[in-house]
Amino acid sequence: MEQLNQIHLRGTVGLVRMQEYEGRRVAHISLATTYAYKGKEGEGVIETTWHNISAWEGRNMCDFDLLQKGCRLEVIGRLKNQKYTGNDGIERIGYEVVAKGMAIIDNDTTFAYES
Repeated sequence: MEQLNQIHLRGTVGLVRMQEYEGRRVAHISLATTYAYKGKEGEGVIETTWHNISAWEGRNMCDFDLLQKGCRLEVIGRLKNQKYTGNDGIERIGYEVVAKGMAIIDNDTTFAYES
């Protein structure tokens, strides 16, 4: 049986932090996605989820110089978990998306990803 770990997100960039490692740039991005539904009383509810994205500059990536707060971004990647110990000494698990492809989008753009 084939195993699959793939995630596809489309959302709004909150924060972008760039680092350079051995001559290559890596972008650490917070991405907000929303889910809208009706609550028990029929009222509209919007649920926002924040995702941590790590992306290495290169093939299938958008221009990192164009990444900024508020831009719309589409990401294809894999989900990765990491154990860490918080400041309070409690061990926790954090999740991040390791991007394989990213594109800055607008209403007329579709994502083109080459495998």
